[in-house]
Amino acid sequence: MSVDNLMSFLAIDLGASSGRAMLGTIQNDQLELKEISRFPNPIIEVNNRLYWDLFYLYNQIITSLREVKSHRLHVTSLGIDTWGVDFVCFGKDREPLRMPYSYRDSRTFDAPERFFSKIPKEEVYRKTGIQIMNFNTLFQLDTLLHENSSIYPVINKILFMPDALSYLLTGTAVTEYTISSTSQMLDAYTQNFDSSLLQALQLDGNHFGMLVYPGHKIGNISPSVQRLTGIQNLSVIAVAGHDTASAVLATPAKDENFAYLSSGTWSLMGIESETPVINDETFRLNFTNEGGADGSIRLLKNICGMWLIEQCKKEWENNQPVTYEDIVAAAKQSVPFKCFINPDSPCFAAPGSMTTAIQSYCKETNQYIPQTMGELARCIYESLAFRYKQVLADLQQLATFPIHILHIIGGGSQNKLLNTFTANAIGKPVVAGPSEATAMGNILLQAKAAGIVNDKQEIRQIVRNSIEPDTFEPEDTPLWESHYSDYLNVYRNI
Repeated sequence: MSVDNLMSFLAIDLGASSGRAMLGTIQNDQLELKEISRFPNPIIEVNNRLYWDLFYLYNQIITSLREVKSHRLHVTSLGIDTWGVDFVCFGKDREPLRMPYSYRDSRTFDAPERFFSKIPKEEVYRKTGIQIMNFNTLFQLDTLLHENSSIYPVINKILFMPDALSYLLTGTAVTEYTISSTSQMLDAYTQNFDSSLLQALQLDGNHFGMLVYPGHKIGNISPSVQRLTGIQNLSVIAVAGHDTASAVLATPAKDENFAYLSSGTWSLMGIESETPVINDETFRLNFTNEGGADGSIRLLKNICGMWLIEQCKKEWENNQPVTYEDIVAAAKQSVPFKCFINPDSPCFAAPGSMTTAIQSYCKETNQYIPQTMGELARCIYESLAFRYKQVLADLQQLATFPIHILHIIGGGSQNKLLNTFTANAIGKPVVAGPSEATAMGNILLQAKAAGIVNDKQEIRQIVRNSIEPDTFEPEDTPLWESHYSDYLNVYRNI
């Protein structure tokens, strides 16, 4: 393929705290990335409710396309990935009925138990294989129904976040498989919406767009978007709409004997499976079976990740500017193994003050109470490393193959201190990178849809050709093992 005929693809990668537009070009079996734009994705609080600003995100996409046009860059297609579970409700007039709620809104805290009075918890899990979390789409919709939401009777279409944004760009409504698999409404085996769950919500399949799989062409950008951007004939592709599914696809693994950790606001640790893994043990451990980009199953566990540091950082910045490098440096200088938390405790989901929540947890568990930025950060990083060890041990019990290595991908893979702690805690090598795994997976799925990439193996080879990951070998494992029991002593099941 000549340079003049190189194909470029635009990934719109939206996380729960920030978003970016990344241009990807494949040449000589390597992927070159160019950042077009990067922007915050703030949660908006109105009358004690937390929302996402749908039109702000749409406008950021339009702005990114204008930037592409201004630099005379040719783009073959565009694909959107986002965090899971959240959705937009549209009316018959094709307009959004309300800004989408954020999964961090408190209205669903008691939602699962209420829904289980309709369909037992065990039956919901047996159907979907999805980890019980209060903010799953199933419980968000049931809460709207329970609260007699004014929009509920007039909902025409329910579209997950990437599908809603694609709809605003094209006018075509679809439901992409990987993002819909996070909803806890899909049958894990048939990969279709479960009718009994929808009936319990007073919904049916017509309330959703056509179910499609990664690589499906949704349509071309609408005349309105063409006018706003000056770009013509741009295709919008349904990539793996769930950001973790796109990221996992870009794991630079050479064989199947690995676990992955997609590290960002959330940490998602899992393995790949050809079929759903739904049994008494996965139910007890609350593991989830989400759709993979290639039709596989991602058997994984959601773990609270950089959210803990992100929220603390906001408080520390009240006095002076603080960088993530400052936080890591302070943690390095702090005394190790003084106190631990369970990162997944409900008290850390949306506290008024994260630092106070951590201090209260340590006080209630009769531990040293961290005071400084370094002590708090060290507590978070060490606790995350031990939580990773805990979940990895469960994964090994569930896996049909030995796990030799942990691949850390996503923005959190750049935290060398946490990578070191993790390798020490798990006693296995950690391979870190790519940090832009989600954008790479998004782009390479578009390339597959364009016919220039064949399969997952070729995608992962291109990723390996394109990056130089860092490897962290375990050190001081006996020391970390001796303190693991201290962590377990203060760990509280949730």
